[in-house]
Amino acid sequence: MKTSLMLAGLLAAAPAAALIADEENSIKVFADASPSVVYVTNVAIGQNLYMDEFAIPQGSGSGFVWDNQGHIVTNFHVVQGGDAFLVTLQDQTQLTANLVGSDPNKDIAVLKVSKGLNKLKPVKAGSSDLLRVGQKTLAIGNPFGLDHTLTTGIISALGREVVGIGGVTIRDMIQTDAAINPGNSGGPLLDSSGDLIGMNTMIFSRSGSSAGIGFAVPVSFIKRIVPQLIEFGKVIRPGIGITVLTAGQKYYLIGDQEGVVINQITRASPAAKAGLRGLRRVPGGRMVLGDILIGIGGHAVKDYDDLYNALDRYKAGDVVDIKFLREGKALTVPITLINVQ
Repeated sequence: MKTSLMLAGLLAAAPAAALIADEENSIKVFADASPSVVYVTNVAIGQNLYMDEFAIPQGSGSGFVWDNQGHIVTNFHVVQGGDAFLVTLQDQTQLTANLVGSDPNKDIAVLKVSKGLNKLKPVKAGSSDLLRVGQKTLAIGNPFGLDHTLTTGIISALGREVVGIGGVTIRDMIQTDAAINPGNSGGPLLDSSGDLIGMNTMIFSRSGSSAGIGFAVPVSFIKRIVPQLIEFGKVIRPGIGITVLTAGQKYYLIGDQEGVVINQITRASPAAKAGLRGLRRVPGGRMVLGDILIGIGGHAVKDYDDLYNALDRYKAGDVVDIKFLREGKALTVPITLINVQ
């Protein structure tokens, strides 16, 4: 009996095993960053036969606090189709939120809460420009509704191209093997300093659960797009004042010819001043092909996806060379980009 009591006393007095540096780092990053992570619930409003309204939960995801004014950043697909939104903080405080703006093509959305501002802790925005494969990553989110779950991994690859919910390719995505599951969408991907380097957006999986291949929108996109969503409710993109054919355009292209068919030219736009031509109808009702865009600023344009991503590299005021085909002949003209709605 004495031996058992002595052994129990020795075990109780034994110090806890020392943590290694990597464990200490993970613990610190989670403690510092988790108050910035929120749980987002998407709610649709329905009506019964008596016209009484009722709430229908549509889904949920994660998000993170952007500033002290109540702005919450998440994925567009987390809030898509919602009529109302709930934001749950780490201390389980629930706040109603309004949708400020979204950019489906980059799968980014901004919500805003008007109460509980004193409880908000903005995330520390870092940089994604100098990331290296092999760096440690930490993801915090709400997989399967399990709030404030931490997973760790590394940057598996950079510069990945993934077709987003907006139908165009999101380029320069960060690939990580940190476990990301349904519910992690919209949550932060952090580096070992606890700085935001991306937003967890999608996974590649045949089962629907994490297969160690997750993708995050880089913070460089977030820092550029979120302020525009807050100010304008949408992204103001550079353009030249044209509309293009995005569906059925191969009907106008011959054989395996690649490019984007210009549909219409906006009056007094840079494209109009440069003399670009769109589709036009001739006597008899036949449509005649105008110019076909094949390059912007040295970037080849084979389809609408290329056009969107080529323009996304620039800003209004930049002068870029526009390369196009006219009656089979390649021509190039410099055009100053403008902001377009």
